[in-house]
Order: sequence, then structure tokens, then C-alpha cells
Amino acid sequence: MRSPAVRMFHRLEGLFCVYKPAGVHWKLVRDTIETNLLKGLNDTPAPPLTHEVRFLPNPNNEPKASGGLMLRPVSVPVLSKHPLVTGPEFQHLKVGVGHRLDTSSSGVLVLAVGNGNKILNDLYGIQTTRDYTLEGEFGMATHDFTHTSRVVERSTYDHITQEKMERVLAMLEGANQKALRTYSSVDMNSQEAYELAVKGLLGPDGKSVPILTGLRCIRFQPPHFTLEVQCLNETQKYLRKVVHEIGLELRSTAVCKGVRRTRDGFFTLQDALTRNHWSAADVLQAVQKYSSKKNNNKKNKSSGTQTDKAMLQTSEETLAVSQENKADKEGTTEVQCN
Repeated sequence: MRSPAVRMFHRLEGLFCVYKPAGVHWKLVRDTIETNLLKGLNDTPAPPLTHEVRFLPNPNNEPKASGGLMLRPVSVPVLSKHPLVTGPEFQHLKVGVGHRLDTSSSGVLVLAVGNGNKILNDLYGIQTTRDYTLEGEFGMATHDFTHTSRVVERSTYDHITQEKMERVLAMLEGANQKALRTYSSVDMNSQEAYELAVKGLLGPDGKSVPILTGLRCIRFQPPHFTLEVQCLNETQKYLRKVVHEIGLELRSTAVCKGVRRTRDGFFTLQDALTRNHWSAADVLQAVQKYSSKKNNNKKNKSSGTQTDKAMLQTSEETLAVSQENKADKEGTTEVQCN
């Protein structure tokens, strides 16, 4: 019979996401969650101790003249199975991390527990895009494209307008769309490429250079601006460099003041657990929520397939009836002419 801690661990196996704050290393986030999960598992009620029968002397019985003792059977607990002897039931837990975030970045960080690590590897074998918001500021350039680094150049930005900004973003997005087609192993003139593009699955085959699949400005208040980016195979350093290059294209300079991931595959900010909710109970609820969402998506896909089949069958029947009516009309016309 499995213990309550083991049953709880099997319910915890799966995927969930947390919100990583800026200034915190992803390893510290993982270790904190691992510690909280171990504490939650080991705080579950321990199973009752097993008993064994032993023959003990009867304390009320006086020894006989022959020197023999009267023994009585007694059921006693097996103390070798006591938690104070064996220690905590769970002493290590495998918590995997998906696409990592560097120390300066914040946002959605996907984690996996137990067998969920296999699901995590399969999930990221698929080319899934990620969304970011980038906070930028015109007027200066730094050594490593972050606002906390050493300033290497200052420039004016009064000539920059939102129209010029949109033009540069459109140019960058077009160049990246061309790179997306270049690194894809599908023939762009084929039906397969068209179907993949319609479903949003057209992407590079395997590892490639960072590619921006979407880029737009959602706030423009010089010298500050905010970009919304959708990308593949990116790093946070590359995204900061993109902000720097936008400043150069606009005949100025720009520095990235913040990188925040708002979506990683199926996980969004609404699914992310904040720092106050990294307990075992909250993680268990998040894992179950993701599992139910995945099951609902499968049901919707299967029902959609059945609906498509029914619509196709109905259209084929309608086409057959119309052809029969057409044939009957032609036959009637021939009879009248004769």
C-alpha cells in the first residue's frame, strides 16, 4: 500500500510555471520550489507503523521453583520503520527547468516534476514561440546593452517619431520572416508549407539563429518605449541587442531597461505562480490545471475532426443530389426535343 506522501508525489508529476522575479537566478527559483515541495511531501501524515508479535515475560508472574518463566505473546510496533529512524521519506526531488531566464530578466519560467521532465523534453522538441515585452530608452548606449552597465555613448533622440519607429520595426520583421523561410526544411512552393503556415507551425528545422516572428511597438513616449516580441531560439542578451540595433537604425542609441517573458508555449502570465504561491499545495493545483487544460484541448480537437468529417460527408451528399437532379433535367429536355 502506497503512503500518502507517495500518492501526493504522483499527483505532483507534470508541468507548471512560475513567475521569476528580476534579479533572482533561475537556479535559486528551482531550489526554492524543490525545498517547498519536499517539505510539503514529508509533512503528510505518516502511515501507521507495522506490528510484530514477540514473546515477553509476564511481569505479574513469579518464577517457579524450577526457575522457568511464563511468557506471553505481545504485539509491539516495528520501530525500525519509524520516521525518526529512517529519516524523511523524500530526500531528493527532480525538478526540471524549461527555457531559462537570465538573472536580469523576469517572467514565465516553466518547471517540471518527476515524469513531467519527459513531457517537458517532448514539448520543447516542438518549435513553440515565446512572447516578450522589452522596455527601452533612447539616448544612450552601454557596454552590454543593459541600463545598469557602463555607458559608452550618448545621443539625441528628438528626431525620432512613432512613424519612423514603425518603419524600422517592419523592416526588421521582414528580414526575420525571410530567415524563417531560409532555415525551414520545407519547400516554400509546396502545399505542405502552405498548410504549416496556416496553422502557425512553419519554423526552422532544429536549432537555428534567433528569429523574430513578430515585432510591434505598444508604447511610444520618448525617450521611453515598449516593444512586444514573438520569437524562436532567442536569448535575453540577443533581445537586448535588438533594442540597441533599433536605436542605431533610427540614427540614435537605445538601451534595454527590462526583459519580461509573457508567454512560453502554452503557458502565460495568468498561469504563473508568484513567489507567495510556491508551496506544494499551489503547485499541485497548477499541475492539475495544466493537465485538465491539455485534456480539454484533445477533446476539442477530436470533436473538431468529427465535425469536419460530418460537414464533408454532408457536402458530398449534397453534391451527389445536385448531380442527379442535373442529370434528370437533361434527360427530360432530350425527351421533349424528340
